[in-house]
Amino acid sequence: MKEPPPAFSAADVDYHCPPDLIAQHPAVPRGADRMLVLDRATGARTHAQFEAFPDLINPGDALVVNTSKVIAARLHGARDNGRPAEILLVHPEPDGTWLAMVHPGGKLRAGRLVRLGADTTAEIVGVVGGGLRRVRFTGPLDAAGIMRAHGAVPLPPYIHRAPDATDGERYQTVYAKVDGSVAAPTAGLHFTPAILDRIRARDVALVELVLHVGPGTFKPVEVDDPARHAMHAEWYDVPVASAETLNRVKGHGGKIWAVGTTAARTLETVTTPDGMIHPGTGWADLFIYPPYRFRAVDHLLTNFHLPRSTLLMLVAAFAGRDAIMGAYAEAVAHAYRLYSYGDAMAVI
Repeated sequence: MKEPPPAFSAADVDYHCPPDLIAQHPAVPRGADRMLVLDRATGARTHAQFEAFPDLINPGDALVVNTSKVIAARLHGARDNGRPAEILLVHPEPDGTWLAMVHPGGKLRAGRLVRLGADTTAEIVGVVGGGLRRVRFTGPLDAAGIMRAHGAVPLPPYIHRAPDATDGERYQTVYAKVDGSVAAPTAGLHFTPAILDRIRARDVALVELVLHVGPGTFKPVEVDDPARHAMHAEWYDVPVASAETLNRVKGHGGKIWAVGTTAARTLETVTTPDGMIHPGTGWADLFIYPPYRFRAVDHLLTNFHLPRSTLLMLVAAFAGRDAIMGAYAEAVAHAYRLYSYGDAMAVI
């Protein structure tokens, strides 16, 4: 018997993205982005500049930011035959190796070497599922030193240029602290110190957590039924002080604003059905798509995401599929800049 179609399909968040709207550079200066404001209760949409974002937050609310820092994870080297090779570091393993994605994948099997400069070698010591390799470095530098000497900012695949001198700063939030991401938590890229000061001045709690963004964030959902998609896992840390602050805010009737899908997914991972937010560390692999019911997040700041992506599915679950797709159609019609270096959307 043929299975019935899923109640929600990846095709439900497909849309045409004009290539010329994919932002190739950040706005200048930082924070000079547009912002579409979507009221998820009414579906009403308004247009503003991001500098107006603090005015949306009420005193007594909490703004949750992901302080993960993007590492210079893209390494360019050469194989034994002199031909180029690329290694994208994902995260370290307890045994001192790193999980990584490599190119060309078919040529970099176990035992192959990639030379990085004159005195550093990366050995492929194992093939892992999902296109990953296990890599061991030899030479005088540790992994941090290798990235400083040979690494580049891992710009997303839809930015069709090499990193330049500004990306080291601009593909990083101003509050980034903890090394570990291979992609920026992009909703946070809009903030400047001055905008954050305005938010604090409104008696809003600025709450920090960490979720290290992995390359799986760009992986499209290639099956119609999201239940058949293997969700990537990303490491998180919710400090005790952060959980206590958020529970106190909720207890006093305040609302929780998540800056980005990374913060939202982390909060939903550590929140129990009774609404209590718990501290801890671990691997977040929660796949949020309609009709998921949110336990922690009341408002969401986000960017405009790829079609059929897990990120867009999370936003559709939060705001409602019809409301989100209507907002995306309006954003495209108004030539909003899309994706990582693009404009913002506040879902209130």
